[in-house]
Amino acid sequence: MTHDSRSKNTGFLRAHRLRAAGVACVALSAALLTGCGQDSGSTSTATKTSEAARAVPEATKSPSPTGSESASPGQMTEDQKERKELISATKVTYDTAITTAEGAVKNSKVIELELKSAEDAADDESASPSPSPTGSPSPTGSPSPTGSPTPGSAPQWVATVATKTGTKSKVHIDAVSGKVISSAEESGQDTAGKAKTAKRLTDAKQTPQQAAKAALAKQKGTVTSLDLDDNDKDVLVWKTDVVTKDWKKTTFEIDASNGSVTHQETDSD
Repeated sequence: MTHDSRSKNTGFLRAHRLRAAGVACVALSAALLTGCGQDSGSTSTATKTSEAARAVPEATKSPSPTGSESASPGQMTEDQKERKELISATKVTYDTAITTAEGAVKNSKVIELELKSAEDAADDESASPSPSPTGSPSPTGSPSPTGSPTPGSAPQWVATVATKTGTKSKVHIDAVSGKVISSAEESGQDTAGKAKTAKRLTDAKQTPQQAAKAALAKQKGTVTSLDLDDNDKDVLVWKTDVVTKDWKKTTFEIDASNGSVTHQETDSD
């Protein structure tokens, strides 16, 4: 009896151990399968994340800034390109041109000044009468034999000056060298026209230089034009053009009596 009992106990323990080992193997296999699945998924996810990280910066990369407020050549209008070319070639500033023009005609004051290309200045001269021998700093008293005051392709400051009697003269100044190209009294001036010009000179308490400074205080840029004239409300003003570094033009109306800015308008072209 004792022998049978021992045999049964031994068989029971052996079977129990085999079952435990089997469960352990199953558990281990499941763990290995799960681990492999997780590694595979992690690797796939990591790969996708890495690829996305490389792709996103390229897709969202913005163009490099120009570092300048100036318009690029491809974005500029024809007017802006012309202004850029004209101003870039100019060496003489508006205030120097005013002094030179007034020095070309004795006891005169500038009532109009404009920066023009050589071609436009030549057209302006050809539309005017030939300069008289007097009043011209040129030894010959006339422009070049072709009738154009332009000796080359340099831009010009074209000024209109007037004396106290209202007599007007046109003065062309090389905007690179600063030299007077031609100076001539305008023909066809009648008594009424001279009287009107003389009155404007008397009524204008602000000089063109002061008007330009008032405009530049509102908008930094390059002064390209000044004109003493009545505005739409019959107020005497200095119409002043200022070109900014994006090559747009703003026209200011400066009250000629007190120097205040009464109006401004920007030409987007």
